[in-house]
Amino acid sequence: MPQTTARIHSGPNMRLVLVRTSAWLVLLGQAAWTAAAQTEGTLTQHESRFLANVRQVTRGFPRAGEGYFSPDGKSIVYQAIPPDYLFYQIYTQPLDGAHPKRISTGRGRTTCSYFSPDGKRILFASSHLDPKLDETEQAERQRLAEEARSGQRRRYSWDFDPYMDIFEADLEGNILRRLTDAPGYDAEGAYSRDGRWIAFCSTRDGDPDIYVMRSDGSDVRQLTNAPGYDGGPFISPDGKWIIFRSDRKKENYLQIYVISFDGKFEKALTDNEGVNWGPYWHPHEPYLIWSSADHSNPAVRPNYDLYVARYRVTENGFEIDPPVRLTDHPAADVLPVFSPDGRQLMWTSTRSEDGSSQLFLADIVRLP
Repeated sequence: MPQTTARIHSGPNMRLVLVRTSAWLVLLGQAAWTAAAQTEGTLTQHESRFLANVRQVTRGFPRAGEGYFSPDGKSIVYQAIPPDYLFYQIYTQPLDGAHPKRISTGRGRTTCSYFSPDGKRILFASSHLDPKLDETEQAERQRLAEEARSGQRRRYSWDFDPYMDIFEADLEGNILRRLTDAPGYDAEGAYSRDGRWIAFCSTRDGDPDIYVMRSDGSDVRQLTNAPGYDGGPFISPDGKWIIFRSDRKKENYLQIYVISFDGKFEKALTDNEGVNWGPYWHPHEPYLIWSSADHSNPAVRPNYDLYVARYRVTENGFEIDPPVRLTDHPAADVLPVFSPDGRQLMWTSTRSEDGSSQLFLADIVRLP
């Protein structure tokens, strides 16, 4: 989800960064694309305890990431910067090596895509209805041109675009309906497993908070109302909990939180001098996974790695075991998601050959 390094970022605008975004691809023949998509990456010795058969699954984009599986596990949906446009667009792609297909309109900022539980629709956020989109695009072109002239690139920060709304499209990219139209930013949406609800982030009350709505956009209910950023929500497989990230404790330093679906129980699950974000539920087992980096020492460059922890629901609410580090690669690893059968892990990483952020897939050997 907007989320958050080339697409993995650090800096003073961290909480803006960590939100979870038809291009003409580099012309590759089908055979060449398939071979490239199946090229294996590398795992460290530590990572090999948990993962195997790692491979890069996106190519031809300057940046790609925040991918999610289709319900049958055969396709993915993700955001990528097209070679011929300024902002992230939404793409689907079969994991058998076929070419990606653009789902979003091709204009405006987009982010936070997600398959419906029946696999027939795609949820995503888009600002393509921005009444001043030409001006927005021109301002971005000018900024990029100035960076090219100066040789200095700004630290990435996510724009809480006030024209960002949540839409539902079919698998061909035809928009079926607009689900939000309140003033402000609406994005970072994800369906519940039964398809009845959508959890999302909205600034309609003044700052980013967690909301839920029915899948047709009705019955909107606000769950959090704390100062700062609350975002990136996902509903638990049993529909009783929502996991999210928040910087309410210290600005720009995200922690992982959980809240009950009825909003009556809320708890911070991490508490450290770092950035913890992109939490996601295992589909069948009591595990949470997220990415984290230690920001306690300003003299040391923080690096993002993946962590997993067992959780349990008790009489006192919700508890997790001490997190276990899954990755320790010198590249940044963020936005992890489990496959529907729980046997594979997909995440965004800069461990690509050119150092760009791309999607990687690995088989899970075991979880701690």
